[in-house]
Amino acid sequence: MLLRHLYDFAKSRKLLDDLAFAPKTIRWIIPINLEGQLIGKGVIESESENKKGAEYNVPRTSLDKAVGGVAEFLTDGMTALFKLDADPEKKLTEKQRKDRDINNAGKYNHFWKQIQDAFAETSHAELRALIAFHEQVQDKPAFFRWGKARGKEDEPNEKFRWWLTLSSGEEVRLGPENFTFQVNGNLTFSDEDTIRPWWRKIYAQEIAKKETDATHGICLVTGAENVTVAKTHMPKIKGVPGTQAFGAAIVSYDKPAFTSYGFDQSLNAPVSTDAVSAYCTALGHILNDENMSLSIGNTVLCFWARQSPDAASFMARMLKKPDPKSVADFLKNPWAGVDRHAAALDSFYSVTLSGNAGRIVVRHWMQMTVENARENFEKWFKDLEIVSIGDPEIMERAKKKKVADAGGPAKETSPPLALFRLACTTVREAKDLQADVPAQLYRAALENDAPSKLLIKPILHRLEVDLIKYGPKTLLNSNRFSLLRLILNRQARKDNGEGKEAVMEIEPGVCQTHDAAYNCGRLLAVFDDLQMAAHDYKLEGPGVVERYYGTASSSPNSAFGILWRLHQHHLRKVSRQGNKGPAKEAAIKRRIGEIASLFPQRAPMQPPEFPRTFTLVEQGRFALGFYQQKAADDAARREYRNNKKNEDVPVSEPKTV
Repeated sequence: MLLRHLYDFAKSRKLLDDLAFAPKTIRWIIPINLEGQLIGKGVIESESENKKGAEYNVPRTSLDKAVGGVAEFLTDGMTALFKLDADPEKKLTEKQRKDRDINNAGKYNHFWKQIQDAFAETSHAELRALIAFHEQVQDKPAFFRWGKARGKEDEPNEKFRWWLTLSSGEEVRLGPENFTFQVNGNLTFSDEDTIRPWWRKIYAQEIAKKETDATHGICLVTGAENVTVAKTHMPKIKGVPGTQAFGAAIVSYDKPAFTSYGFDQSLNAPVSTDAVSAYCTALGHILNDENMSLSIGNTVLCFWARQSPDAASFMARMLKKPDPKSVADFLKNPWAGVDRHAAALDSFYSVTLSGNAGRIVVRHWMQMTVENARENFEKWFKDLEIVSIGDPEIMERAKKKKVADAGGPAKETSPPLALFRLACTTVREAKDLQADVPAQLYRAALENDAPSKLLIKPILHRLEVDLIKYGPKTLLNSNRFSLLRLILNRQARKDNGEGKEAVMEIEPGVCQTHDAAYNCGRLLAVFDDLQMAAHDYKLEGPGVVERYYGTASSSPNSAFGILWRLHQHHLRKVSRQGNKGPAKEAAIKRRIGEIASLFPQRAPMQPPEFPRTFTLVEQGRFALGFYQQKAADDAARREYRNNKKNEDVPVSEPKTV
């Protein structure tokens, strides 16, 4: 079904109208004149924001590069253009080196033969200039250098690399990047009068020869009979994390386990050359469009609607950059500007991909209506909703001031509810993300699925580590608590089957509940505020949270026994803080009493009975209770300060929850 829908996408978007050309990233442009002489000291870097090169629509070959010795027309790497090995000192066996040299020479010869053949038929002046350049420089132009970085030639640990001299004279390190030619300021491959029409003819001849030599049969994708069956599925698809730089296949037959009844390669599951070109082109197009794909760690998410391109764009915005205003507007009116009847009829497709060297792994495939997708998105954001700590306006102004002081534009970052930011709450660094984490969250957003309870463990681990390392600043990052709330609530709904005891659902703000784990988290938050007040908000060194959070969240009885005794000492210190000390002590004592009353007591006036241990899910509720109590107290303090600044508003003590 996936290949069929990709085929339909290619047909409906007219992606097969000019298969002889395809988008390709090119970083280096070799500028020459009509005599084939280099203009300047070296090459020109194409203009791009990420310094990886600009994307151009260039000629592409239909030949199978896997057989070796095949080059593209006018645009390729340094091996094809100059027969230079990417790593000439790589340790290889004698046979491996021989095979590598043969392949390099084959690509080189094929690259220049195509240019000579094109010139023989067209007599184009720019092609003559390329041939003249080739005859002058032979295999290695002066702007290439193999060696160590300048100034580090004597350092034994410095590696040998290829270096490239730019037209300005600057030398840069060369990566696996593509080159092309510019003759008197014109990119040769862009000539629409002679060169591009010639290549269309050559491409058609390649396809015709393939069809002549190919087997015919029934296409499993389209159902068409007596069609040319593709021996291999080309072109390779680029852009999937974890695959090789030159691309990978989503369908392959290179192992005996994939064959049966004596059939060879694709005859085991025949697909027409037309269908192969369509689905490969469609998937490549989706991967290159930021409105239809999202890369997170080692996973890429692809999505599209059958009829409405706007549906995919909306999903991309909500997954990548769900800023607070757009989310709020969406939740108020999720169907604004959308024809709901049309959305109920239009299909929405999604596939989650990762790579394994030469193969693309399909991790999840999903099909639903656009209406269902939007409704599930609405549930996603409602389940992520949580009261945050800190005034959003003040934090935004501080962020802008920090950027202005640094003297530069703000670096674009993902909002807290972006799928990438949510997934990163489970790891120390983004590079450590496991492929199944963003896949789970993606399913939760689009299918209203419940992410695994096992995700709670890495979230809580990172929270505990960050609390010890960064202290209260950790709580300004609300996305981990949003995700935690979503996981716990969706798992609770999943567990609340018929005949089962109801499990509490956690609201965006502080909940009034008898859940022991949640209330223990709240109590720790109040004990933390009490300690800060006892030290006149000038506490030096780790406090009760840094010292006891881990134990309190897993073995509450042992931790809260200590904390209960400690909090009475802090209450006495608060009561001695001037005239307002006794009132402040009474207010905090009242807050502690309200939470403590939700626990069983051995006897009146005795400390509450705390559970011995908490399960993983209970530890999650503990974390949310702690955070939400902190958020409620922070909101109360901000309201009190705002009222105090306004002379027309009566001043009252801050309300605490």
